[in-house]
Amino acid sequence: MGVLVAFHAHPDDESISSGGTLARAVSEGHTVVLVVATGGEHGERPAGVADAEALAAVRRRETQESCAVLGIQHLEWLGYHDSGMTGWPQNSHQRAFMNAPVEEAAEKLAAILKKYGATVLTTYDWHGNYGHPDHISVHKVGYRAAEIAGVSEVYEATMNRDSFRRMQEMARGSGEIAEGDDFDVDGPADDGNPMGMPENELTHRIDVSGYLEQKRESLFKHASQITDSSFVSKMPPEVFALAFGTEWFLKRGAPVEPKQEWIFS
Repeated sequence: MGVLVAFHAHPDDESISSGGTLARAVSEGHTVVLVVATGGEHGERPAGVADAEALAAVRRRETQESCAVLGIQHLEWLGYHDSGMTGWPQNSHQRAFMNAPVEEAAEKLAAILKKYGATVLTTYDWHGNYGHPDHISVHKVGYRAAEIAGVSEVYEATMNRDSFRRMQEMARGSGEIAEGDDFDVDGPADDGNPMGMPENELTHRIDVSGYLEQKRESLFKHASQITDSSFVSKMPPEVFALAFGTEWFLKRGAPVEPKQEWIFS
């Protein structure tokens, strides 16, 4: 059995991008460790949550509950501060993850990789899926930590840009969204690049259809961020399955075909 360390930027990222993969790994007997770089201080702040630090405390509890749903055995925090989106004043915070020296943060993560005997590490693609500064730091720090700890199996969690476009076209054709009202998947995201990666650059398509209920429940454990009015909450089960039943990864040097593979193959 292997040890999968999933490295994420903020609380709830583990559910959105790879919750099904993590639940599947646990169900097959692997050990899963979730490492979260920041406290998510600058996410949505619900009424009654006084400030950024109070929100971080809420999100820590929500992440523990999400881990329980997914079966994740270990949760670790790197202790950095949420940087916010590009251009936000929070970018200048001295503890913002985007400002952390890569070597410093990588040593912290490498110590965790060694502690648990990691055989697989997941990080993000080169531009953090949609350009968030903390996600980009996860990519850089993740690879450096893998080098330090000698972990050779590194997978980049990402989004399939072409699949997202196909779903938009289906929704447009059925009248669920009007022409011009939907998000432009090929337009610039937070760093000026389109979201995710094109399908012909991805190496692993993970079928998580058997773990959708766990993934959905783990998402809703992050209630401060995913409310009853969110688009995810309004998704019928069949649409949720279409949107979240497959999780996509890129492994450097791996052939792009076949895509239907498992990271523990």
